[in-house]
Amino acid sequence: MPSTLPIADPAPADGLLPPTVRDGADRRAFGVYLHVPFCRVRCGYCDFNTYTGDELRGAKRSDYAGQAILEVEKAGRILHDADLPDRPAATVFFGGGTPTMLPSTDLAAMLHAVRDTWSLAAGAEVTTEANPDSVDAAYLRELKAAGFTRVSFGMQSAVPRVLATLERTHDPARIPLVVRWARDAGLDVSLDLIYGTPGETLGDWEQSLDAALLQEPDHLSAYSLIVEDGTKLARQIRRGEVAQPDDDTAADMYELADRRLADAGYDWYEVSNWAKGDAHASRHNLAYWQGHDWWGVGPGAHSHVGGVRWWNVKHPAAYADRILAGVSPAAGRETLDSETRRTERILLAVRVRDELSTAELDATGRAAVAGLIADGLVDGRAALAGTMRLTLRGRLLADAVVRRLLGD
Repeated sequence: MPSTLPIADPAPADGLLPPTVRDGADRRAFGVYLHVPFCRVRCGYCDFNTYTGDELRGAKRSDYAGQAILEVEKAGRILHDADLPDRPAATVFFGGGTPTMLPSTDLAAMLHAVRDTWSLAAGAEVTTEANPDSVDAAYLRELKAAGFTRVSFGMQSAVPRVLATLERTHDPARIPLVVRWARDAGLDVSLDLIYGTPGETLGDWEQSLDAALLQEPDHLSAYSLIVEDGTKLARQIRRGEVAQPDDDTAADMYELADRRLADAGYDWYEVSNWAKGDAHASRHNLAYWQGHDWWGVGPGAHSHVGGVRWWNVKHPAAYADRILAGVSPAAGRETLDSETRRTERILLAVRVRDELSTAELDATGRAAVAGLIADGLVDGRAALAGTMRLTLRGRLLADAVVRRLLGD
């Protein structure tokens, strides 16, 4: 969740939604995202809406769960007043920040509020992100008992030097411990990796892949490091203190990851995500890419319901003020027109394996398909069967594929 919010129309203080959100609602799944904006330290590359203890300006971590629960309850009333069909939460995702900086009882209370407000669908996916040094075996057992089904650990790298550049605080030796504790608790495990860190070599990256695969996670994400303006890392690069990440090296790292993961039995289902079979793909993230509905709870959280998108005020203190005053915490809102929705559909769906049908393309997009096949960016056999499936080269150049499909 980037720390900079978009500029759009003011959001209504009551948070009420227009009647148009009902259109097609019975064909869209519903999920809940709960943002926990606290971190022990701020990593130099991070542009997310997170706060360390000395940045809270009066907001208290101990009060946060109660405030989030108030927003959940308000969300339930707003969706009911919009006359939307009753939809249980198919997925719930706690992100951050570091959600596991809160006591497990706080996360359990927030999940209980979601269950009370909407209920949970049968087999609902309930995930929390966690830093490896923020949980122990007892904490993970408590999450499982509360109804969590999945934990995503921010491993990032197995190389201490790379972790130091990223300013990550955990010891790589802790990864096997937390994975074992999660397994023993009955939780599915995902590991998040970052590649392309300044100074990271292909050998370093291979070491991280080896260490991750040794744990046999159910799911693995591998994200190329993006140097965001305004971050400490961007300033270090500008001053020449660390090297600018190299795009060619990052491409080599992606190709290595895809090869190693495929050999280990993982299927790619989105450009940066692999799973051991479709059952272990992140259903919550797929809902974003597929254009379903979700309510985002917490400071800076984004929501989308039926083509209406909004985002909350950023700072925990401002969020608390609005929640306790009984008004919507939303800072801005926009209603997407049909062209914007079509563009976003192509932008997101093309990244997901077999998600975008050629029938969804307009004349410009359909005309571009033959050239994309000829250039080795789209699988020809899949396209002839009516499905846009990126090749490995196409995944590396996914943005270029989108531009050609849209005629940009």
